[in-house]
Amino acid sequence: MATFTPQIALQPLGSMDAIVLAWLPGPLKGAFTLPVVVKPAGLLPAHAYDAARRQYRSADLLECLPNWLPVRTLGIVAVDLYAPGLNFVFGEADPGRGVAVVSLWRLQARAGEPESLWAERTVKEAVHELGHAFGLDHCQQVSCVMQFSNSLMEADAKPARFCTRCQKELQRHLSAQTAC
Repeated sequence: MATFTPQIALQPLGSMDAIVLAWLPGPLKGAFTLPVVVKPAGLLPAHAYDAARRQYRSADLLECLPNWLPVRTLGIVAVDLYAPGLNFVFGEADPGRGVAVVSLWRLQARAGEPESLWAERTVKEAVHELGHAFGLDHCQQVSCVMQFSNSLMEADAKPARFCTRCQKELQRHLSAQTAC
């Protein structure tokens, strides 16, 4: 029986601060206990941009991300994202393809907030979207990163870790991926 090792591929799309790509793999490796590789930057697809909204459609970005299961790919962008019916999204995932995207655009620290808040928000939303890419649903536990966040206040309130139930579910998904 062949075994395959899951890993996380961090795929920047568009211009990206190299500092983000240097520190984000550490927290992701800690949250998932998987290797994290940083891929060369790709281009933002022009067709994903909605000029009237001045935003990118997140689903179009998901479609351009490579899916090589058991690898989970996290696209990371510095542009504003939206999904139909919503003003904006911090990110989105396609669990069937094992891909997710997260935007740094709205996670930036505001006036009077510590700059470190931007990094905390980025980790939380990256872990959340990757959780979806591994098959996890939203969680109602206040102690879980898989809580839905519709605002920065909600994102700030949740932790960067999985609750016990979601951690067990993640391990179940990972175990299923390693055996073929």
